[in-house]
Amino acid sequence: MNRLAGVTSPYLLQHADNPVDWWPWGPEAFEEARRRDVPVLLSVGYSACHWCHVMAHESFEDDDTAAYLNEHFVSVKVDREERPDVDAVYMEAVQAATGQGGWPMTVFLTPDAEPFYFGTYFPPEPRHGSPSFRQVLEGVSAAWTDRREEVAEVAGRIVADLAGRSLAHGGDGVPGESEVAQALLGLTREYDEQYGGFGGAPKFPPSMVVEFLLRHYSRTGAEGALQMAADTCSAMARGGIYDQLGGGFARYSVDREWVVPHFEKMLYDNALLCRVYAHLWRTTGSEEARRIALETADFMVRELRTAEGGFASALDADSEDREGKHVEGAFYVWTPAQLRAVLGEEDGAFAAAYFGVTEEGTFEEGASVLQLAGDAGPVDAGRVADVRARLLAAREERPRPGRDDKVVAAWNGLAIAALAETGAYFDRPDLVERATEAADLLVRVHLGEVARLTRTSRDGRAGDNAGVLEDYGDVAEGFLALTAVTGEGAWLEFAGFLLDVVLEQFTGEGGQLYDTAHEAEQLIRRPQDPTDSATPAGWTAAAGALLSYAAHTGSEAHRAAAEGALGVVKALAPRAPRFIGWGLAVAEALLDGPREVAVAGPVGGELHRTALLGRAPGAVVAAGEGPGAGAEFPLLVDRPRVGGEPTAYVCRHFVCDVPTTDAGELAVKLGG
Repeated sequence: MNRLAGVTSPYLLQHADNPVDWWPWGPEAFEEARRRDVPVLLSVGYSACHWCHVMAHESFEDDDTAAYLNEHFVSVKVDREERPDVDAVYMEAVQAATGQGGWPMTVFLTPDAEPFYFGTYFPPEPRHGSPSFRQVLEGVSAAWTDRREEVAEVAGRIVADLAGRSLAHGGDGVPGESEVAQALLGLTREYDEQYGGFGGAPKFPPSMVVEFLLRHYSRTGAEGALQMAADTCSAMARGGIYDQLGGGFARYSVDREWVVPHFEKMLYDNALLCRVYAHLWRTTGSEEARRIALETADFMVRELRTAEGGFASALDADSEDREGKHVEGAFYVWTPAQLRAVLGEEDGAFAAAYFGVTEEGTFEEGASVLQLAGDAGPVDAGRVADVRARLLAAREERPRPGRDDKVVAAWNGLAIAALAETGAYFDRPDLVERATEAADLLVRVHLGEVARLTRTSRDGRAGDNAGVLEDYGDVAEGFLALTAVTGEGAWLEFAGFLLDVVLEQFTGEGGQLYDTAHEAEQLIRRPQDPTDSATPAGWTAAAGALLSYAAHTGSEAHRAAAEGALGVVKALAPRAPRFIGWGLAVAEALLDGPREVAVAGPVGGELHRTALLGRAPGAVVAAGEGPGAGAEFPLLVDRPRVGGEPTAYVCRHFVCDVPTTDAGELAVKLGG
């Protein structure tokens, strides 16, 4: 009996009709394996994962394969986005054993949840040196039956190895100028001067590294840091990784040049990149950065917003092509003939030249991913806008990619921060409203009455899985951004509540942080990953939010926790700067203070707007007036207007500048 009906995960629901007798993760599945004396097949993926769909179609929908699985295994299906702790623990084991990882992740466990054999995608027939999935199943089943002692020995050795990997990076002192300089040098060495970004193919959008580079430039004036950030952002904006018609970014580029993306669109990438482009505009005034920030914000609202006001997790890479087959990228790619069919001969030729669409194609079967060709020369902006609108309208008639509509707390926190700031910078109060509505949903549904964050919800119903450290850190970050933009102290209060849970439930000795709470389900290892990959690590996200909250409130406990957590940045920044980007951005805020800005004046007024546009890394802003302002914002206590005019106070390291009523002077104080 397949037990996936009724779960909240769209990924698990995709498998609810499989002939495989799937179980969701839980003690019942392992009790069943113990009762039957069979191993557990753990299959981990997510709804927008192309190869997860392929393996599902080839193997999990196949009656013969399912029958073998049902007879010899207890099969457990996990959505990595709902259970990042389960994913992290077993992915670490896969990478340690095979040197690589990815999804779908296929792991065979004992009934005590100890892993003993690993893989990712297995084909239905032997291919390129890889055994077929059926061969793997038969081999594992034979080992379990005939060589049980060997299996137990392997599992015990793996668990012992994982247990010995506990981090000692915490409380080693905060990162200083030396570590930041070494990190910048390391990034410079890995920088792709020809195409922007870092490293080779596949190339991922380095949003958090760009945030660090922008903050470093703002603090030090280092032109090289700004150049790497600006050129990378421009290359991505002009490439195929960016949706030139509908806005928003794909997950990564399969090539070094940003031409052909892996077409899935994730909320977290777009939230992080929307914020980065807004910050690039704040730093340089780039019109391109302004356009990309707004188009990406509009994409999130238009295509990812749910009926309850939150934001869905992802759009699939695959959709139906003209023959009705599910293929990658079908929704997004064009041939010259398709352009002419929509636009006519003349505009079709213009669009082909402007978007780099050729007869040979840049993708599969002669199709091209739209990009901005570098040699298009001067163009008529009105004509471009008209062509884009007509192509977008025609594309809307195509079968759309599937949408994973579960709401992940952490990623919504990132979206709240991005939309709040983008709305404030560009006078788009509708974006601030969308951010506020998402924050309301997190408070109502994800916090509910249990006084703890729930990881996911769907259709306004909270899921069963507890929030992890990144949920607390990213949601607090979103609430703090909303605090600065709206002047509503309730968001500061909610952020403080979440960060108190971080102090109580996620903090270990010497400043270490754990990905799961002390009270969470105990896995074979307590996950603890400080590296920033696709999103800020829970560790660095929490460090940043703790630092900002301490600046708002003067709380020594939160400041000390932030500094203790940043010990990991001191350790990793010189060695692996590409994978501690958000940690480096937080370190820049620490090195700058961060500055505390109190605006005794109207929310949305000139001084408040100037404060929000300040470039000082990680500066916190409190704005408001009247007798209640000080009660909501500690920074506004005893901060009166001067001469009856709205007044700004800028402080850091327990020292305050002379208060000012002049917006230009405030801009200078904040690096403007």
